[in-house]
Amino acid sequence: MFKTLNEAKDWIENIKRFGSKLDLTRMKKCVEYLGHPEKEFKSIHVAGTNGKGSTSTFLKNILIEAGFNVGIYTSPYVVKFNERIGLNNDYISDDDLVYYANQLYPLTEKMLKEDETVTFFEVLTLMAFLYFRDKEVDYAVVEVGLGGLLDATNVIIPEISVITNISYDHMKQLGNTLESIALNKLGIVKEGVPLVTAIEDINLFPLFAEITAEKNSRLKIINFDLVSDISVGEKTSFKYQNDYYSLKLTGYHQVRNSILAIEVIRLLRIINHQSIKEEHIKRGLEKSFWPGRFEIFNGNIVLDGAHNIGGITALIKSAKTVFSGKYIKCLFSVMSDKEHKKMIEELDNFCDELYFTEFEYARREDAQNLFMESSHYHKSFHKDYKQIFKQLINLKEQEVLIVTGSLYFISEIRKLLTEKEF
Repeated sequence: MFKTLNEAKDWIENIKRFGSKLDLTRMKKCVEYLGHPEKEFKSIHVAGTNGKGSTSTFLKNILIEAGFNVGIYTSPYVVKFNERIGLNNDYISDDDLVYYANQLYPLTEKMLKEDETVTFFEVLTLMAFLYFRDKEVDYAVVEVGLGGLLDATNVIIPEISVITNISYDHMKQLGNTLESIALNKLGIVKEGVPLVTAIEDINLFPLFAEITAEKNSRLKIINFDLVSDISVGEKTSFKYQNDYYSLKLTGYHQVRNSILAIEVIRLLRIINHQSIKEEHIKRGLEKSFWPGRFEIFNGNIVLDGAHNIGGITALIKSAKTVFSGKYIKCLFSVMSDKEHKKMIEELDNFCDELYFTEFEYARREDAQNLFMESSHYHKSFHKDYKQIFKQLINLKEQEVLIVTGSLYFISEIRKLLTEKEF
């Protein structure tokens, strides 16, 4: 059995990442063996291509402000492994993580005897369910890992389902069209459970209406025409309907995510007769922080985990506003299974200088390959991300460095910044 955090982490991280068959068979067996911990707490289920983590954080903090005991399950982590599972404003403790790893190890061995390999994400999801049950959370905000329909989290029956937006990502698993991607994410919609979404592509509205009608599910699509007075700087503010809101998180996309959270909470207030006040919503939004999402260091270094075309587009839109007139340098690394060529095309047209690198992760793309995909007039590639980052942070007054392409990558860069390893 595991005695230390490192032993538990090593076991979890070495578990097979993806199962031989993409379905919910293993998860259904596992939660049944465990006595269905996912049924012991109320939940909000959050899917979407981008913005899941920010929206989940907004929801968590609003519920905390309203006095609830709140769990949150997100992925991947940026600062610390434990941040995938949280309780109110704390991550799961090292001792608890070891404890639940020991609880789940016998189950994974039992499944192996049945020729079923429980995956990395399934183990983490089961750990979250057990933790939330034992901590007697009032609500758990549960973020989908991939897609929706066959995601390990999709064994829950939530109070409300949430879809942030639809863009191109994980096409190998979800399909090559927005419709196929949307259909997979709509797989989280349960019979009679309302859905709130911030999708903006009107061509997808009929599909959302069709699926929710089939499930007798109430559908709420956010109306962005009700948003005004948007101000994006190192903080973000806006007016929605008749109220003004302020965010620590920077970016136009965070306006969308926060309005989605507002409407989810308002609906929750109605269906569960909860006494959540507007002041709770405002304070929860204003206190929300999510590392690696347009996170600014020293006023001129930005870490953003944009890892698909939708994320890169949102990053560029915000950067053009926040750093208007500045000279932009970009440092880019990405996973090999992402649509990096399209992402690079956007960066080619935005950055004044573009640098490619790679980090120690099995699925990362080779820096030279990324370099070859770029048509930028001022570009270079460097195998050692620490060395090139150290060079790039010596910025002049009008220069800004944006580090992006992968949450895993910016996690490594963030360590350099916060731990002063340069």
